[in-house]
Amino acid sequence: MADPVSQFATRIAYGARQLPRVAWYIGHGMVMRRLSQAVRERAGQKPRPQARVNVPDRRRLYADMAVLFQRDLANVEAGIYPLPADHFFADLPDVHRRREKAEYRQVLTEDTRGKRPDYYLRNFHFQSGGWLTQDSARRYDTQVEVLFNGSANATRRQALLPLHEVFAGRDQRRLRLLDVGCGTGRFLDAFKQAWPRLPALGVDLSEAYVAEAKRHLRRWCWINVMVANGEALPVKDESQDAVTSIFMFHELPPKVRRVVLREFARVLKPGGRLVVVDSLQIGDEPDYDGMLELFPQSYHEPYYRSYLKEDFGRIAADCGLAHIRDVNAFVSKVMVFDKR
Repeated sequence: MADPVSQFATRIAYGARQLPRVAWYIGHGMVMRRLSQAVRERAGQKPRPQARVNVPDRRRLYADMAVLFQRDLANVEAGIYPLPADHFFADLPDVHRRREKAEYRQVLTEDTRGKRPDYYLRNFHFQSGGWLTQDSARRYDTQVEVLFNGSANATRRQALLPLHEVFAGRDQRRLRLLDVGCGTGRFLDAFKQAWPRLPALGVDLSEAYVAEAKRHLRRWCWINVMVANGEALPVKDESQDAVTSIFMFHELPPKVRRVVLREFARVLKPGGRLVVVDSLQIGDEPDYDGMLELFPQSYHEPYYRSYLKEDFGRIAADCGLAHIRDVNAFVSKVMVFDKR
C-alpha cells in the first residue's frame, strides 16, 4: 500500500493533469454549440426541434464522468498503469451544411472508389474528408475529446485493466498485442506507458491516420503501425496474446462486425484476450437510452443504430470467444472476451 504522502502527491498530480483537460474540452464544446447556433441564425434557419425522449441532464453526465475519473485514478494508484502523460472550428460550417442537407458521400469519388470498402467512404460525423485526409486526422482527437467532455483518453485507459489481468507477471518481450482501428494511436500510447517493452502492432484503414499515429508514437520502441483492413488482418493464426479495438465497432455494418470478430478469433492464441471499448448499448444504462438514440441525428453514424442492439456475446460465441464481462465507463463500455 502506498504511503499517505505518495498517495496525496499522485492525486494532486492526476488532478493537475486531468482537470484542465476537462475544462478545456468542455469549453470547446460550449463554443462549438454557440458557433453552430450562429451559423443557423445567419442562414435564417429555425432552432432544431427538441426530442421527445428522456436524456440525462449535464449534472448527471458530469457525475458519471467523475466516476470514470475516480476509477482511472484508482487504477493508477493500484499500479495497473502509470500516471498518464497526455500530451476545428474551421470545419464547423461545412459540418453544419452537411448535417442540414444529409450529405455524407463526398468522400466517394472516382479516385477513392474501390480503394477502400464502400462502407468506409463516408463523411463520418459529417466531417470534411471522412477518415482519408491529414486535416481529418489532425482534428480527430480534439473532436472526440470535445464529444466526451475531455474524458476520451480516460475511457480508452479502461482497456488496460483487463490486459493487466492476463499480462501481469509475464515477460513483456514474449507477448504480442494487436490494436485494430488504431486511429491516431492514442490508446497505443497509453498502452506503451504501461508496457514499454511489449511488442505492439496497430492497424488502420486510413493512411492519414496511420501517419498521425506514427508521429504521435515515435518516442516508443517495440511498436509498428501500418495500413490494413480488420477484415483481413496481416498477422498469422494464433500469433497474438491480446487484441484491442477502441471506438471502432459502432462504425461497422453488422455483417462486417462478424467478419472482424472472426478475424480477431483467428489471430488470438488459445487463452488470448480480446478487449473492445465502444459506446454503451440500449439497456446498459437505461437513463442514457434516449441520448444514445438521438446520437445519429447530430453525427453521421449510419451503423450506430444496429450497434445499439447488437448481441456481441452471441456473435463472439459463434467465433469461439467466451464473453467474460462488460463494464460501463461513462458513455462507453469495456467488453472483455477470451479465446477458448
